[in-house]
Amino acid sequence: MTEGFCPQPSEDQLQVAAWVHEFSERVIRPAAQEWDEREETPWPVIEEAAKAGLYSLDFMANSLTDKSGLQLALAAEELSWGDAGIALAILGTGLAVSAIFMSGTPEQQGEWLPQCYGTPDDIKLAAFAVSEPDAGSDVSSLKTRAAYDGTKDEWVINGTKTWITNGGLANTHVVVAQVDPELGSRGHASFVVPEGTPGISQGRKFKKLGIRASHTAEVVLDECRVPNACLLGGKERLDERLARAREGTRTASQVAMGTFEASRPYVAAQALGVARAAYEYALEYAKERRQFGRAIIENQAISFALADMRTRVDAARLLVWRAAWMGRNGRPFSAAEGSQSKLYAGETAVWVTEHAVQILGGAGYVREHPVERWYRDSKIFTIFEGTSEIQRLVIARAISGLRVN
Repeated sequence: MTEGFCPQPSEDQLQVAAWVHEFSERVIRPAAQEWDEREETPWPVIEEAAKAGLYSLDFMANSLTDKSGLQLALAAEELSWGDAGIALAILGTGLAVSAIFMSGTPEQQGEWLPQCYGTPDDIKLAAFAVSEPDAGSDVSSLKTRAAYDGTKDEWVINGTKTWITNGGLANTHVVVAQVDPELGSRGHASFVVPEGTPGISQGRKFKKLGIRASHTAEVVLDECRVPNACLLGGKERLDERLARAREGTRTASQVAMGTFEASRPYVAAQALGVARAAYEYALEYAKERRQFGRAIIENQAISFALADMRTRVDAARLLVWRAAWMGRNGRPFSAAEGSQSKLYAGETAVWVTEHAVQILGGAGYVREHPVERWYRDSKIFTIFEGTSEIQRLVIARAISGLRVN
């Protein structure tokens, strides 16, 4: 299934990774603690990323169309190596961009994709709104409703979204809503809600354990009207898909679960960046910290822990790269390889950062060292974009062929 996969980035990809790493080391890391404590969107850092070309449609488009699938994975790892919260502040717009890229017509892509990023002199943000208070892992239970008003050729959207990256703060929102509740997840459609549209507002902003530099909030839609042209893919395609769903035919919305699977390696790459940062820091600390007349790395308890940390980081990277390559090249995830990468990298991030704190001891528990922040940041990777339990469920169903519950 992975014939043709080469776990070695090209020279050009390595240069891009080095460029992103340099940006993370020079701009992101020095700002990380400040924005973690402020719990605000790091606009100065995003501005620097835009000037460098890192926060831009060109960079994201090149990454999404990279034939190996590795470029975005490499960039995501390096950004999160700098700081997971700031990385998500930079990468969060890409969630909406991916939705428009995958589902929009060429005309919609041409109109909306540039507006997601704006320009270095006029930066814009975008948000992708799926989750709801009663529909997190169970996306078939979405209650946000979009109804078509034929007299005005508009869609009227009502509902509340939650846990939305850039939610309410974004200039452009892509909202997933139910258009035919009887069809469950097959009755979903995605809508672009442009900047300045009446009826969309920010609800509660969440104060989080980690990734605090990333804005997370509710999005409230109250009689929010958007033109029919904002329905991604167009109404004709939606009507055809709904008709097939009512007939019991497999539809694109069911196939779209494979699209979620394809996006998971890039979330996993972010977890990998956090894990690698913690491992590297703990390694250097263990070489310098002396107790009982010698460096603590000379003790097996410490050196063996570091050996396991490095092994897990490298193993996670190979799972991420394999899944990213498979997704980009249209290879079927017959064993849920996307979920494997997300599950393993997410749990590796938690395990490695916890051990990094332990290696530093009391020093790891205070804010003078970044491992406590990485420890807090790591936990989200076992929760968002599909919990570890959901990943195991997806994998179990894939390998068994059974409807495991």
